[in-house]
Amino acid sequence: MVENKNAIITGGTRGIGREIARTLAQNGANIAINYRNYTEEVEKLVEELKSLGAKVLASKCDVSNSEEVNNFVKEVKEAFGTIDILVNNAGITKDGLLIRMSEKDFNDVIDINLKGTFNTTKAVSSVMIKQRYGKIINIASVVGIAGNAGQCNYAASKAGIIGFSKSAARELALRNINVNCIAPGYIDTDMTKVLPDKIKEEVLKSIPMKKMGEPKDVANLALFLASNLSDYITGQVINVDGGMVML
Repeated sequence: MVENKNAIITGGTRGIGREIARTLAQNGANIAINYRNYTEEVEKLVEELKSLGAKVLASKCDVSNSEEVNNFVKEVKEAFGTIDILVNNAGITKDGLLIRMSEKDFNDVIDINLKGTFNTTKAVSSVMIKQRYGKIINIASVVGIAGNAGQCNYAASKAGIIGFSKSAARELALRNINVNCIAPGYIDTDMTKVLPDKIKEEVLKSIPMKKMGEPKDVANLALFLASNLSDYITGQVINVDGGMVML
C-alpha cells in the first residue's frame, strides 16, 4: 500500500507513533523518526524497522524548535530523495484543573502538540508542493472534539490541530496533498496504563464497545490515509474510539 514511499513520523519511538512506524514499514515504506534523547528503546526500534526491510533514519529533533525541524526535514530529504508521508504524532500531556494549571504547563503542551505540528507541516509541505504529492496525517484526539476535565491545555492543542489541518487541507489540495486527522479515544498505551483502575472503569462505561483500543487500530487507519486508497479524502477528522464520541 505504501511500498517505496518515504515517511516521517514524529514521536515515532513510543506508543501509537511506534506502531504506525512498524505498520508503514511492514507495508514497504522507509521511515524517518525523531527523538529528543537517544535511548536503548530508540535503538531497538531502528533495528526492528531495518529488519522489516525499511531504510531508517533517526535524528535528534525537538518539534517545537523550527530550526531543528527544518534541519531534520532537510536531512530526510537528502537521505531519501522524497518525503511522501508525514505523520504528526509527537505530543505530551501535563494535566491539571484549569484553576491550578500553570502558564508553563499550558505553553509546553501547546508548543509540542500544536506548534510542533505547524513546524513540521510547514517544512514538509514545501517539499511536497514541489513534488506535487503528499499525505499528511495529524494525530488529534477525541478530547479536542468533546473536551475533558483536567485537560484544558491538551484539549486546546488537539482542537487547534483539527482546525489547522482543515485549513492546510484547503491550501494544499490543488497540489495533490491530502491532509487528514485521526482522533484516537482511549488507546492502551503507556499514557493510559498509569490511569487508576477506577478511572479506567468509568472510561469503559462511556465506550459503546466496552473496551480500549490498541495502537494497531490507529496504525491501520494511518496506513489507509497514507496510501493511494485515500486519494479523494482530505480535510477529515476520523475518530478511533469505539464509538465514544459520535457527532
